[in-house]
Amino acid sequence: MDFNGSNPFPEGVISFLDTDLYKLTMQCAVLKYFANVKVSYAFHNRTPEKKLSRAAFKWLQIQINKLGNIALSNDELRFLQTTCTYLTKPYLDFLKEFRLNPREQVEASFTPETDTGSDDDIGEFCLIVKGKWVETILYEIPLLALTSEAYFRFMDTDWTYDGQEEKAYAKGMVLLEAGCVVSEFGTRRRRDYHTQALVFRGLAKAKKEGERTGMPGKVSGTSNVHLAMRFGIPPIGTVAHEWFMGVAAITGDYNKATSLALSYWIGCFGEGVLGIALTDTFGTPVFLKAFKEPIPALETLQPGALSKDVETAEVPSSKPLDQSNSKPKTFADVFMGVRQDSGDPANFVKMMRDFYDEQGITEKKTIVFSDSLNIELCLEYKKISDAAGFNTSFGVGTFLTNDFVHQKTGEKSTPLNIVIKLDSANGNPAIKISDNIGKNTGDKATVEKVKNELGYVERAWAQGDEAHRWDPKK
Repeated sequence: MDFNGSNPFPEGVISFLDTDLYKLTMQCAVLKYFANVKVSYAFHNRTPEKKLSRAAFKWLQIQINKLGNIALSNDELRFLQTTCTYLTKPYLDFLKEFRLNPREQVEASFTPETDTGSDDDIGEFCLIVKGKWVETILYEIPLLALTSEAYFRFMDTDWTYDGQEEKAYAKGMVLLEAGCVVSEFGTRRRRDYHTQALVFRGLAKAKKEGERTGMPGKVSGTSNVHLAMRFGIPPIGTVAHEWFMGVAAITGDYNKATSLALSYWIGCFGEGVLGIALTDTFGTPVFLKAFKEPIPALETLQPGALSKDVETAEVPSSKPLDQSNSKPKTFADVFMGVRQDSGDPANFVKMMRDFYDEQGITEKKTIVFSDSLNIELCLEYKKISDAAGFNTSFGVGTFLTNDFVHQKTGEKSTPLNIVIKLDSANGNPAIKISDNIGKNTGDKATVEKVKNELGYVERAWAQGDEAHRWDPKK
């Protein structure tokens, strides 16, 4: 595959592994515990002024249907077997035969503002995904990437690939010189695959130069499994909000959902494996209450132990899994760190420092920052975290894979802010609260009910305006 020059890479998604690693790890866990649970997903456009034309929507529909033609190749299977050794054999056997079925599982609709029947009609669009969790979990990343590609292929077209590799190299060098450990997390909102490939090649060059000259930082990899395979590096990622949202919706017990989700994660992958925990699904304070609990063992019970129609072979018991220094190990003991994805990072660092100190945990932990990062924010958060005694890592996405200017004006070509979130599981609403009200998703009545149930305290953050996260600075 040739990444040279400015010629576009073939359109759409062409590889089964053109997705983020955490979708595969979560699918592995879903197969183990919730193989027959039915779910739905909903699309959210946080930049509603950015719409599609009918022509763009037609292209998007065609690309979505093409997803049903993609299967895991033998080379891709071998890569997963040798590189992602935490993925279980039953899961890899499942992937050999797995196919997406978008014609049955994805509903795409277009509502024009003025319907003339023309391909030039502009309107809003909607994507809904329905089916078994284990069969539909892989749609999120390709659907988002294709939506972004459709917008910049048909709507905002005054841009070129020129300079993308060089720009990524320059960004990487600044971060490496500052001692940052950085990963590329830009699949979901990339301009297209070719852009992401150019960007990562620039980062790979920065990585090589940084190693040659002894820079303190590190390019640790990419979340995109296909690019990781092409560049011969391990993919990066652990878990997303979806895992916690699904477990909570399935069980209906939001007070125990976080500890259950963490227990199942360890039950699937083992202690210390994929050990970065995402904190903000129901607010970080709620997460930390569970994070300090002893890790339960997993006992084999009959299917359906959680609730009706939920088949899982194992559920947590009250028996401690292991002990450390004469006390039961907690989740906080065995997870190597946490990921910050919403709210005020400075407050988060202080909260985590206070938490680990209160728990008597002296091991140096890691904070992974991943919320709409750029160079300035990486440097700022690293300084704050260094002072608090944390290792840091930065998952940089849209700033790398969708950083363009209009050719005619030189003004920023602003990315879409789009997400696809789990909307229901096992017939129950699935919600996310987060540490920033702008990232709340799901049924509003359920959101309010759970906030009251958990004692959630609403927090505002000046930089948390989701509709304008990537607008140019005034």
